Amino acid sequence: MDEVLAAAQAVDWSGLGARSLCAACLGRLFGKLGHGHTNAERGRAVRARATVPEGPCWLCAGLLDEVDALAALAARKLEPFEFDTFLIGSKVDPEVAAREESLWKDLALTHPEPVKAELNREIGKRVAVITGKEPDLGDPDVVGIVDPAFGHVAVQVNPLFLRGRYRKLVRGIPQTRWPCRRCRGKGCERCGGTGKMYPTSVEEVIAAEVMREAGGTGHALHGMGREDVDARMLGRGRPFILEVKEPRRRHVDRAAAVARINASGTVEVDGLEPVRGRAVAALKEDRATKSYRILVRLAPPVDEANLKRELVFLLAQSIAQRTPSRVAHRRADTTRHRRLHALELVRVDGDLAEFRVTAEAGTYIKELVHGDDGRTRPSLAERLGVGCEVLELDVLDVHDGG
Repeated sequence: MDEVLAAAQAVDWSGLGARSLCAACLGRLFGKLGHGHTNAERGRAVRARATVPEGPCWLCAGLLDEVDALAALAARKLEPFEFDTFLIGSKVDPEVAAREESLWKDLALTHPEPVKAELNREIGKRVAVITGKEPDLGDPDVVGIVDPAFGHVAVQVNPLFLRGRYRKLVRGIPQTRWPCRRCRGKGCERCGGTGKMYPTSVEEVIAAEVMREAGGTGHALHGMGREDVDARMLGRGRPFILEVKEPRRRHVDRAAAVARINASGTVEVDGLEPVRGRAVAALKEDRATKSYRILVRLAPPVDEANLKRELVFLLAQSIAQRTPSRVAHRRADTTRHRRLHALELVRVDGDLAEFRVTAEAGTYIKELVHGDDGRTRPSLAERLGVGCEVLELDVLDVHDGG
């Protein structure tokens, strides 16, 4: 408190004039000094040493007397939601903020604290006591924005994030909901009124069961890359994070949700673990190597020795891949260079050949096989001089180290 009193002694209090201040507003003039004290305690100590008018507060106009009531209101508004951490914010009348700044200027203050900061802190302390939950300034589950002028609290419920790995056991479903190209999701004759290109997706299968537990207003699936609609995702599965928007419940029966997802026959997941929102960016930035199984029809057939020779050649090369024609309408036309880590022939059966390949992240595997009319070079088709049609493609592993 000595630091506060020393600063108060240096103030020319004549600049205050007849403006009276409550203890909290007086103490807040030195709010960034003397840690471990409330502003009201600072104010009472300053008033004992300086001549400061006492009476109805010119600055906050009684706002800080409403902290208990505002905290009770905030706690009631947060009650419908399950949460472990929270944050309180507030809206302060612009006239109060203007009066505060004019006072700081008149008194030439250097360490004042804004009334908004005190309001947030003091309401937050009381909400913590009422709810038994912990405040979190960085990544809270819920945020309550208090508007004292209207006695209103707006609640922002932050998403629930669950991380796992999924396997897609069937072909013909996309990773995420795919809006109809014709109606853009509104519903039309082409899509049968569903607004979707495909009846379901990996995201929808997983989200339906999680939201049955958590509630919520929407969802999004963030994957570490994605496989083609006609490709399966096997092995350990692809890492993903499911985002549930505005969940009512956070402590959900994840095991029950996993069991129902795995009973779908189309998608399986290995566990669902809570993570914070920042994990999404890390997942998206991961450049994991991937392994694939490819079944190819060769026209005309090629003998095994020739196949193996060309695989050795491809494995030693840098593969130049111009944006594939199948996605050129939605991606920039660029050329990327990728390398293969492994490429082996599993079997040859007439005009059919099965391969396994491990490649850098971002390698277009189908184009590696058929060449995409020369947009990928070298390709298997170019090296063999025959037509190469990809009949089946499976992702066998995403080598993310997890």
